[in-house]
Amino acid sequence: MKAHLNSIIISSAIVLTALTFSIAFKNRNRTSNSISVTGLGSKDFVSDLIVWSGSFIRKSGNLKDAYSELDKDRENIKNYLISKGIKFDNIIFSAVDINKEFEDVYDNSGNKTKSIFSGYRLTQNIQIESKEVDKVEDVSRQVSELINSGIEFYSENPQYYYTKLAELKIEMIAEATKDANTRSEKIAENAGSSVGRLKNADMGVFQIVAQNSAEEYSWGGSFNTTSKRKTATITVKLEYETE
Repeated sequence: MKAHLNSIIISSAIVLTALTFSIAFKNRNRTSNSISVTGLGSKDFVSDLIVWSGSFIRKSGNLKDAYSELDKDRENIKNYLISKGIKFDNIIFSAVDINKEFEDVYDNSGNKTKSIFSGYRLTQNIQIESKEVDKVEDVSRQVSELINSGIEFYSENPQYYYTKLAELKIEMIAEATKDANTRSEKIAENAGSSVGRLKNADMGVFQIVAQNSAEEYSWGGSFNTTSKRKTATITVKLEYETE
């Protein structure tokens, strides 16, 4: 009787163990049955904000004279820009930067013997920030007119931005998500299964590059500011269960 009872217990244990392994094996397969896809969202857009910077310089042995000449240049630059249609509120002048300049004196052996004060160098920066992109862009290309008038003016390349970037990014994420979902359904269909619940979603790097250019993408994200026309891209990685 005792031997018979032990046999029943052992048989039950074997069945229970087999059932446990069977359930674990099925669950393992269920968790491994998933699809990971990457969707792409892309938008072309034109910048709606321009920032153009420059600087002008005056040099003189007398600080008061240098200031006086710089004041005249600043007034002439302001009037010039306004005459070109630039709004006064969009023009920003920085504080004046003052530097003393010296000329080095060398002996016949090429050794420096002393430095002689040669005058003051005054520099003032100007920045124009405007939503009238085309207008400011045209003015930046005509900067030689200021130079020809006797002003020592140095122009930088305009920088282009987009003020509705947050809204654009949301649209692109929706587009990338839709693209990833379509891809997952096609993969599942070809494999003879169907897409189940979403397990995980990760957003990739947001990139902005110049349109129709060979500009390289960056793992950390590119943000082009030198081109007026740009292309923004973003990726979304989705992982679905399959049924």
